[in-house]
Amino acid sequence: MSSRFQAPRGTQDILPEMQPYWAAVLRAAEDVTRLFGFRRIDTPVFENAALFEKGSGDTTDIVEKEMYQFEDRGGDRLALTPEGTPGIARAYLEHGMASWPQPVRLWTTHPMFRYDRPQKGRYRQHTQIDCEVIGSADPLVDAEVIELLWRIYQAVGIKSVGVRLGSIDDLEPRKAYVQRLKEYYRPHLDRLSEDSRRRFDRNPLRLLDSKDERDLPYKDAAPKLVDQLSPEAQAHMEVVRTALDAAGIPVVIDPLLVRGLDYYNRTVFEIVPTDDERAQGTVGGGGRYDGLLEILGGPHTPAVGFGSGIERIILEMQKHEVAVAEPPAPDVFLIHRAENAARAVTQLAGSLRSRAIAVVVAESGRSMKSQFRSADASKARFAVIVGDDELARGVAMVKDLRGGGEQREVPLEGVAEAIAGVR
Repeated sequence: MSSRFQAPRGTQDILPEMQPYWAAVLRAAEDVTRLFGFRRIDTPVFENAALFEKGSGDTTDIVEKEMYQFEDRGGDRLALTPEGTPGIARAYLEHGMASWPQPVRLWTTHPMFRYDRPQKGRYRQHTQIDCEVIGSADPLVDAEVIELLWRIYQAVGIKSVGVRLGSIDDLEPRKAYVQRLKEYYRPHLDRLSEDSRRRFDRNPLRLLDSKDERDLPYKDAAPKLVDQLSPEAQAHMEVVRTALDAAGIPVVIDPLLVRGLDYYNRTVFEIVPTDDERAQGTVGGGGRYDGLLEILGGPHTPAVGFGSGIERIILEMQKHEVAVAEPPAPDVFLIHRAENAARAVTQLAGSLRSRAIAVVVAESGRSMKSQFRSADASKARFAVIVGDDELARGVAMVKDLRGGGEQREVPLEGVAEAIAGVR
């Protein structure tokens, strides 16, 4: 049996060749959130486990099945962050952000941890872009949050996506619908999945969120909440839809869209590939959660936001063969083959780097031929060569590896300036 360690199941190493994709997504998120007036926040990678039990709802899969929980040495029951919104809501309350100019627009990227069945694009540790607007009930803010996410996808080259929009009304008007839904499902309970039978009493709305094949035949005929919204929720959704249409974003009303977390009300949405009918096709989604901060002990505070997994975004980029910038090659590969050259080579590399010139220093003891091969492989623009003769005369040979191979002699103290002038 091999004694070598491997990454835990459901996790991945992000190797150097994948870093340009991550850089492209993070750059797009930074650029687009700035255009919409968001500021960055970072919250802990673990929180009090009760935060997610209250915030995400104790009947969600996240809390019931997927949350990584542990007790620390002080006896506190903690959880690795399974989703971003409760932590940001907690920070809003803890740091008195209600006294700031409202609404407060916050965004972050954050590792999430869920004990889920690993599959393509879904990991037990994944990273989300999370944006939240706290302190506004304006439906135009809902549309703006959806547009922000849409623009991030556009910025990274994902064009074939559309918005699935729904509404789950407010809590009180929703109660009558929930009773109708239970009456519809009650005769079918014996044929439903175990999860749906368990949710029937505790959170029946989530029956519409099931992906189990045993539940699918009953979803289409189930009563639709969007057909009986309260006047306020209906008017709210119409404003959102009109604003998205004005922004040129394609929208489909999805009467079965409920999302998987208990704290949503009114607007819910998902963004999905329009050329992909796979069950796991959702790229990102979110909605309005006006009651969450009150659940967490604060005053009633309207809010809306979304989460989008970076790994899932990158899969779409690769599917559409989006070109990403290659990591820049070093400017200089420093070749040296001289006795007692360590001091001079170190000083030369330092003087180059102080001018923002990237340098790779060859390994000591390797032949000149081997070092030149490494210089070619590095794709550096210049080779700077210090041999016994050059070191004795206080010079270096500077060779342009991509400009015809021209080579010239330069004093050691002038190498940085010579290269900076022609980069």
